[in-house]
Amino acid sequence: MNSVLKIILQRLALGVLTLFIVSVVIFTAVNMLPGDFAQAILGQGATPEAVNAIRRDLGLDQPPVVRYFQWLGDAVQGDLGNSFAQANFASFVGADGSSNMASVANQIAPRFWNTMFLAGVTAVIAVPFAVILGILAALYRNSAFDKFANIFTLSSISSPEFFLAYILILFLAVLNPLLPSLSNIFEGMSLGERLEKTLLPALTLTLVVTAHMMRMTRAAIINLLASPYIEMARLKGISPLRVIVKHALPNALAPIINVIALNLAYLITGVVVVEVVFVYPGIGQLFVDSVKIRDIPVVQACCLIFAGAYILLNLTADIMSIISNPRLRHPK
Repeated sequence: MNSVLKIILQRLALGVLTLFIVSVVIFTAVNMLPGDFAQAILGQGATPEAVNAIRRDLGLDQPPVVRYFQWLGDAVQGDLGNSFAQANFASFVGADGSSNMASVANQIAPRFWNTMFLAGVTAVIAVPFAVILGILAALYRNSAFDKFANIFTLSSISSPEFFLAYILILFLAVLNPLLPSLSNIFEGMSLGERLEKTLLPALTLTLVVTAHMMRMTRAAIINLLASPYIEMARLKGISPLRVIVKHALPNALAPIINVIALNLAYLITGVVVVEVVFVYPGIGQLFVDSVKIRDIPVVQACCLIFAGAYILLNLTADIMSIISNPRLRHPK
């Protein structure tokens, strides 16, 4: 067990190092965005003095290295900074010099939970559907069902998210008005209303992530079907479905857990296009809106959350694979 703990600690240390490197990339990339926030707010007719005053009050006149370590230090303490777009810029040029800034954390929090709700609904639909589809495809491999499942899932994953979204809108919201085409979610909605407005983007994401999980489940189970203990189970007269579910599936968990965790990471980090199409009030929509208006603190915070979620779920996949591997748990 000590070897397993050592491996887990190594993975965690590597995850922290990766997040630090990613934070450098995020800060550099965001600050390379074209345009100037102060200039965009004041317009082309702004005087240089007014632009410099806003840049000074926002800290944009400081060297990039200083701004990076200030941002990183505050982020480690849970302070994601203040939103430029929500600032009261009258205070910057006012007589009292006071400022009224909106916290990035307060702005992101409700959007983040909306995105998590969307990812959760998608996971509840996609994971069982993909695993069951993979088991059936392995059970009836090379049959018409197996070929149809592969063609369907590969077609869905090969199509852009916005294309799948518009196809679903056409068939489920326009031609057959079963679901709303816009996810106008607001605080105080009942769970039923929230689920109804979330279902269409969740179905879009389900089509996107099902293929990976289904094909990995199918491949992992088929690789184990030639094992001696599977042959012994067959010789005992156990039904093919029970052989797969009871004997093959538990030993194929490691690769399946990996691919599920990676796709769950995508559900959090790859929802930007889907949220924009359905006008879903999640962190992806907020990210796009903030890029448009050069709201640097919000963009940096969104990118950091995306990166942190992806790294965390990858670490979870590694740790779960280690725990589910008996050769690592019992090295002797």
